[in-house]
Amino acid sequence: MKFDLHTHHYRCGHAEGTIEDYIKEAIEKGMKVIGISDHSPYFAHSKDQAEPKIAMAKSEFPNYVNEILKLKKKYLGQIEVLLGIESDFFPEYAHLYQKEYEKYPFDYIIGSIHRVNGVSIFNKKRWHGLSDQEKVEQKDQYYELIQQSARSGMFQILGHIDAMKGYYPEFSNIQTESIDETLKVVAECEAAIEINTSGKTKDVGGWYPSDDILEKALFYGVYVTFGSDAHVPDRVGDEWDLVAARLKKIGYKEWVYFKEKRRVSVEL
Repeated sequence: MKFDLHTHHYRCGHAEGTIEDYIKEAIEKGMKVIGISDHSPYFAHSKDQAEPKIAMAKSEFPNYVNEILKLKKKYLGQIEVLLGIESDFFPEYAHLYQKEYEKYPFDYIIGSIHRVNGVSIFNKKRWHGLSDQEKVEQKDQYYELIQQSARSGMFQILGHIDAMKGYYPEFSNIQTESIDETLKVVAECEAAIEINTSGKTKDVGGWYPSDDILEKALFYGVYVTFGSDAHVPDRVGDEWDLVAARLKKIGYKEWVYFKEKRRVSVEL
């Protein structure tokens, strides 16, 4: 049974197509479940839309939810449409975000770290001039935020947990204990990590996370799910079969999706 829990659309300002475009694409590809999870607004910012090329406006958030709920009904019997959101995690504002999310019947919330010390994880300049020890510190800070996001209890899924390698492939070679520590925390919190196939759209290529992290995740008993992170409809379900085959080879027997914030297991 094919599913994809990580898709975007025009409201975030850097994706193409409507929500319905992604649903129709999923139906055409024979998927049974499609989750819509566009970037959450910056709720703590004074402006309605603080960064129009990154996240939707606060005023659009209710419209986003209502549109998905209507499409759930429209496509009932053809495909299961899930209400999701990809949320930034800022520890100092977590309570504010949680308060907003509690207003709506989300099936799941993806918690993603996109900034560390105020700088985008995709900004390759952040690594310029750093010593080896400083690089380790940057990586540890990234994983500390992921651990905090897991412990917050806000998220069913943790998004692209090694995406900091996107435009800096050397990231994966920075040696630190923080990945193992993070996976232990994620397992304890019973959150899932996603296999996100959008790494292929960045310099690093491939998927998030890397195979060695997936092997460790299996060892620690971490649940896994699938997300294409599609920003164009064509990428819905991208490489789903390849990911399923890889997970089987690593040793996974199942993966999961979420409905009404309850975990649903799917046999591989």
